[in-house]
Amino acid sequence: MKKTKYSISLLLAAVTLLMLSVPVQASPMDDRIEATARNSYVFKTFLQNDDIKIESIEGYVTLTGIVADNFNKSLAQETMAGIPGVKNVDNWLAVKSKPPTANSDAWIRDKVQDTLVFHRSVSGYKAEIGVKDGIVTLRGETTSSAQKDLMTEYTKDVVGVKGVNNEMTVTKTANTKRTVGQKIDDASITAQVKITLLYHRSTSAINTKVETRDGNVTLYGKAGSAAEKDLATKFAGDVDGVNSVNNRMTIE
Repeated sequence: MKKTKYSISLLLAAVTLLMLSVPVQASPMDDRIEATARNSYVFKTFLQNDDIKIESIEGYVTLTGIVADNFNKSLAQETMAGIPGVKNVDNWLAVKSKPPTANSDAWIRDKVQDTLVFHRSVSGYKAEIGVKDGIVTLRGETTSSAQKDLMTEYTKDVVGVKGVNNEMTVTKTANTKRTVGQKIDDASITAQVKITLLYHRSTSAINTKVETRDGNVTLYGKAGSAAEKDLATKFAGDVDGVNSVNNRMTIE
């Protein structure tokens, strides 16, 4: 009897070792998740120069490698989280450069730059951004006074900004970098909307859930006021790729 139990134990141990030694094969779903991320607008546009390795096992994603900064690290995280089939994202990405001190001029400059790049109304107009003691100075060219005013409005609402001097000139010959008609996938839209709402002072405190389907965004969560809810709709609606915004947030 003891010999039989001993033999069974040895067999179980052998089976366990065999299972551990066999590499886990990616499923078709995992292959799709990784391919979707690689082909996404965010990975091709903002993360193309970063060294990001993606491993998905049954929808549980692990990110490793090196990215330029914390902004890119967060962007990769949010994009992966928005891909259908992803159950969890374990973000082990290392940041290449030391991030600036919170609320420093360099930190504010990065926030302004990252916020403006997502807003389609102003993203095509390359602004030179300078920051001194929390006061932001914008220089460059736009094609209308309305766009210049919008850049001031968006910049003023970025977390940490104390004031804005907009010295941009209005000219009909301003060079733009926007690609008209570019298709942007839902996961990339979701990531951009989430970070946009986080970086804007008026919406940064809202715990917002964002869902996107065919470019149509739905917002969930709790807003502190009707004005806060309206701003969330406005900011989300101006993100590249968004067709419409259905704001289902409740007002506390």
